[in-house]
Amino acid sequence: MVGGTAVAGPEVTGPAGAGRAPRARTAAAYLRYAAGKLAGAAISLLAVLVTSFFLFRLIPGDPVKVMTGGRPVSAEQIAAYRREFGLDLPLWQQFTDYCGKALTGDLGTSYQFHVPVIDKITEALPNTLLLTGTAFVLYTALGIFLGTRAAWRHGGLGDRLNTGLALTLYSIPSFWLGLLLIIVLSVGVGPIPGLFPTGGMESGGKEGFAHVVDVVHHLVLPVVTLVAVEYGQTLLVTRSALLDEMGGDYLTTARAKGLRDDLVRRRHAVPNALLPTVTLIFINLGRTVAGVILVETVFSWPGLGGLFYQALSVPDLPLVQGLFFVFAAAVIVMNTLADLLYPLLDPRVGR
Repeated sequence: MVGGTAVAGPEVTGPAGAGRAPRARTAAAYLRYAAGKLAGAAISLLAVLVTSFFLFRLIPGDPVKVMTGGRPVSAEQIAAYRREFGLDLPLWQQFTDYCGKALTGDLGTSYQFHVPVIDKITEALPNTLLLTGTAFVLYTALGIFLGTRAAWRHGGLGDRLNTGLALTLYSIPSFWLGLLLIIVLSVGVGPIPGLFPTGGMESGGKEGFAHVVDVVHHLVLPVVTLVAVEYGQTLLVTRSALLDEMGGDYLTTARAKGLRDDLVRRRHAVPNALLPTVTLIFINLGRTVAGVILVETVFSWPGLGGLFYQALSVPDLPLVQGLFFVFAAAVIVMNTLADLLYPLLDPRVGR
């Protein structure tokens, strides 16, 4: 107070006030980035919905023959089936009906099983997640471990052997490798006895722990097939990303401080090199829902991949469309989650 007049004090500034604005700008930038990614995902899902309807109508075959089991039927019965499943409607009306129902979770009724498509998907999904989820954990861990080892000792014998083996296995068709494993380890060749089942998920007639052991026994060969074919991709991506980081000044500084070589790798180099690997992990995670069609077919595994092959050979249009949409949606969702995670791993992304 000066001369009876209140004088305004200085504007309050300081670390607490100075930090709010940058944090607010960062949050706003992230929200804009996230909104753009979510909008892109929604557009992609809509495109998949349209594609899944029109694409599979190019497949030759009459769905009515599927529903009648190929037995001779009268023209009136054929017309009744077409009316029941909406096949007598114009294509544009079939499309609008399909989109409207799909948005409410109704993917139609299977022609060959005569049950809702979503029920068949729900029934087969756990089997696919068991197979591909187990393989995903194993080949991701193996790929990251071997990829970091190969990069850190690049140019050495171990690096050349790991990279060469990964490239070789990655180039082998999964169905061919699966058939080879069945011949050698299921049927048996020469002195090698048949150690594993040729296919299926269980032998039947077993309960409790014996049932778990039986499922694991059936799981070995398809999991080995997937791990052998898929781990190389993770290895190569991890190795390449880590090699790019190894010339960084911060690693030289860490070594100058006296940190052990393995500590420099684990605490500094690997975390900064994981962004491309995270992308691949989320893509592969989305593919665990889709399963691997050829591997599930070769090993007669009762999952979504085998169900898709079975529906495609009929063709069972509602089941094929529903599975295709679920497969694509899983990959889109996982890619979007990866995009949303990037700015948290690397603040430079999304600015």
